[in-house]
Amino acid sequence: MDLIKVAGVVNDSVVDGEGYRFTIFTQGCPHDCPGCHNPQTHDRNGGRLMTVDELLGLIRQNPLLSGVTFSGGEPFMQPEPLALLGQKVHACGLDITTYTGYTLEQLQLMGNKHVGGLLAVTDVLIDGPFVAAKRDLTLQFRGSSNQRIIDMNETRKKGFVVLKN
Repeated sequence: MDLIKVAGVVNDSVVDGEGYRFTIFTQGCPHDCPGCHNPQTHDRNGGRLMTVDELLGLIRQNPLLSGVTFSGGEPFMQPEPLALLGQKVHACGLDITTYTGYTLEQLQLMGNKHVGGLLAVTDVLIDGPFVAAKRDLTLQFRGSSNQRIIDMNETRKKGFVVLKN
C-alpha cells in the first residue's frame, strides 16, 4: 500500500521536531483529545490521498531539510505506507520524528508488524495523548507534560526507553 490519507503538509517547519522539517499531518485520529490543536485531522473521512512517491517528491524539493515529521491525526492509523515513506526518507539521509497519542508501550503491545515497521523507521517518537490539564506552553515540541520525547535509536540499542534531553 502506498497511499497516505493526508490532512496537509508544511514544507518548512521548525516547531515539529529538531531542525528544519517537512511535516505531514495525517488524517484520522481515534483519540479525540480535548483541546487538541489539530481537531480538523480527526475525521477519518476527511483529507486527501497522496502517494508515497508524491510526498517523497515534495520532500526532495527542499535541500535544506534535516528531517520529516509524521504528525496527525494519528500516524499509527496508517503505519504501513508511512513506514515505506520513512524508509525512502532515510535513504535520502533525513531523519523521522513521529507524533502519536499512544504511548510507546501501547504501540509495542499491539503486536502489529506494520506498527513495528513505523516504529523501526522512527528516530524520535513523541508519545502520549494531549492532556489539557497538563498543558505547558514552555515545553519544546509537545503540548502537555505527560508527553515524552523518546530517542528511538538509543531505546532500540539499550532495550529501555531513553528520553531526549
